[in-house]
Amino acid sequence: MTREKSLKRRVRERMGKTGESYAAARSHVVQKRDRLQAAQERLAAPDERPTDEKVVEMTGKPWAAWFSILDRWGGRNRTHSETAAYLMAEHAVPSWWAQTITVWYQRSRGMGHKQLQADGLTISASKTLAAPGAVIFDAFIDPGTRQRWLDEPMSLRTSQPGRTARFDWGDGSTRVNVSFEARGPKKTTVAVAHERLPDPDEAEMAKVAWRERLAGLKSFLEA
Repeated sequence: MTREKSLKRRVRERMGKTGESYAAARSHVVQKRDRLQAAQERLAAPDERPTDEKVVEMTGKPWAAWFSILDRWGGRNRTHSETAAYLMAEHAVPSWWAQTITVWYQRSRGMGHKQLQADGLTISASKTLAAPGAVIFDAFIDPGTRQRWLDEPMSLRTSQPGRTARFDWGDGSTRVNVSFEARGPKKTTVAVAHERLPDPDEAEMAKVAWRERLAGLKSFLEA
C-alpha cells in the first residue's frame, strides 16, 4: 500500500465516523500526520540496546544465546508478534523483554521494519509508570477512564486481569495487545504491541503515537 493510498483510507475512515466532507476530513488527517511526524523527529534517536549483563540478569541468557535460539526456531521467517509470543510461551521471557529481544534480533538479522508479512507490521512501545498494575489495567479496560487519556476508538477482545489485554483498534483492521508487568508495589511496566499495520509509514507513525499516548497516560495517572 502506497502512502497516498494509506492517506486516502484514513480520510475515508474519518468521513465515515464524522460525516465530514472529503476536504475537511483530509485536512484533519494530514494535520494529525504532520504532528506525528514532527514528534517522530524529536524521538528519532535510536534506542540503546541493553547490555549483555542486563539481559542475563532479566532473562537468564546473553544476546548471542537468544539470537541462536531464534535462528534455530526459524525466527528469520517469523513476524514480530510470533517471535515475541514464542519467547513468552516457550522460554518464560517477561513480556517487555520478549518484545525487546525480538526487536534487536530482527535488527541484527537485517529484517528492518520486522518485514511486511501476511499479517502486516508490528510496532511496540513501553513505559514504566509509578502506579500499581491494577490501576493501569483499569485505565485501559474501563471505557470511561480510557477516554480521558486516549482519544481513539479501541474495543476490548480478551483480557487477563492485571496481566494482558487485547483490543481491536479503529475498524478492527489492526489490533493492540497490552501487557502489564509489576516492578514493585507501586511501579508497573506497560508494553503495547500494535499489530497488522499495513505499511512502514503507518508503522512509524503508530510507534511515535504510542510513545506519546503512554506519556499522556503517565500524566493522567499522576494528575
